[in-house]
Amino acid sequence: MPALTSQTTTTAPPASGTPRDIRNFIGGDFVDGVAGFDKIDPVDGAVIGRVHEAGRHEVDRAVAAARAAFDGPWGRMSVGDRATLLRRIADAIERRFDDLVAAEVGDTGKPETLARDLDVARAAMNFRSFADTVASTGLDSFLTELADGRRALNYAIRKPLGVVAIIVPWNLPLLLLTWKLAPALASGNTVVIKPSEETPSSATLLAEILSEAGVPDGVVNVVHGFGEDSAGAFLTGHPGIDGVTFTGETSTGSAIMRAVAPRVRPVSFELGGKNAAVVFADADLDAAIAGLARSTYLNTGQVCLCTERIYVERPIFDEMAAGLAEQARRLRLGRPENPATTTGPLISQAHRAKVLSYFDLAREEGATVLAGGGVPTLGDGLDGGSWIEPTLWSGLDNSNRAVREEVFGPVAAIIPFDTEAEAIALANDTDYGLAAVTWTSDLTRGHRVAQRMRTGMSWVNTWYLRDLRSPFGGMGLSGIGREGGHHSLEFYTEPTNVCVQL
Repeated sequence: MPALTSQTTTTAPPASGTPRDIRNFIGGDFVDGVAGFDKIDPVDGAVIGRVHEAGRHEVDRAVAAARAAFDGPWGRMSVGDRATLLRRIADAIERRFDDLVAAEVGDTGKPETLARDLDVARAAMNFRSFADTVASTGLDSFLTELADGRRALNYAIRKPLGVVAIIVPWNLPLLLLTWKLAPALASGNTVVIKPSEETPSSATLLAEILSEAGVPDGVVNVVHGFGEDSAGAFLTGHPGIDGVTFTGETSTGSAIMRAVAPRVRPVSFELGGKNAAVVFADADLDAAIAGLARSTYLNTGQVCLCTERIYVERPIFDEMAAGLAEQARRLRLGRPENPATTTGPLISQAHRAKVLSYFDLAREEGATVLAGGGVPTLGDGLDGGSWIEPTLWSGLDNSNRAVREEVFGPVAAIIPFDTEAEAIALANDTDYGLAAVTWTSDLTRGHRVAQRMRTGMSWVNTWYLRDLRSPFGGMGLSGIGREGGHHSLEFYTEPTNVCVQL
């Protein structure tokens, strides 16, 4: 494949100020699109890139390249060889660690420390984890004995789905891409990736890294664009796609289901959330306040697992509310390269407008703003960015839209409760079902409450701590299916039973 130009591989604009060029990657080559659109830096509002939008023809080419690679030597590669390649990819990611950090920071505006410690570190970890999983996970076998004396051996083998569409969001673009790409490749699939139009850089850079690590041409393809009447719709509706994995908004997941329904293609969805935390009076308050500050405000609240509803037992309600509001006020907004920065901007002006509309709605519904609630004035050339204040509300309940609808920003409503049964009922009173957190020093109660949460993930006295082999996903409006360890392999492969009479 041809090497990328410096404008394509770097995330900062060149010295001349000319925005970098971000192209599609198809069949081992970087190719132009049918149109272009600007990539805006959420930190200061500057144009930092020009993205090539893929049309229907480019998507057709990407799917055809993936199919040809699947039908070629890639489809016959052994499990051991694929596991070795995944480990080589992890090593290549670590060699390009700083480049990937720059790509993530340039696209999202998040603090460099967060991009280093979470996004890029997890990208390498994802490939190593799934290399171990695919090398060690087997399937059932049975010795069948019939009444007439016949005996047979039944055993199952895994076959890859084929060409998989991977559609990832803008909040954790590299982390979530590699979380899907690693098991897809480990299982022997080829892929066409459609990153968010807001965060095209790390997927494009990763394509180069994969090629350097030895991934054959056509195995991984990247097309840029939007959803409706653009690359997203062209890809999910393409007859050559054998499955779709998607992380993002629930409404987009519904649209993808409609697109694949006529061809009955499998889907794996991790969608929205309106996640609850329950804090009992016997909790370690300092730990709970620190943990809730992290689960509410990490990545400017732009994590599907973030807490937006906090239910606190009444005897400690005032203390918890004051402590969490103080934590929100202590967060430091600023340039991502500043080590003191804790909180970046929202991803875009459009998303900020959405979040601010919920700030207005909450006030109309009777909320008391305990912290934040508006747009900060930062100076230093930052006021053209998509900044917003970390916010905490009280005075709302489960009847309010601001408590029922996903905001996806740095905000939560804090609400009192009196009994364990009430807390569980309040936490489960939602159409979503992604994650929940319970804070208590009584581990018997912690186990009991965590198991009664109608969610795919339920933490006790912690948040975001996971074993990558454990199931990850939600129920209700929060998604379909599970990812992680062998659970991912169940989506990316089809089992075939072989029966041999002995």
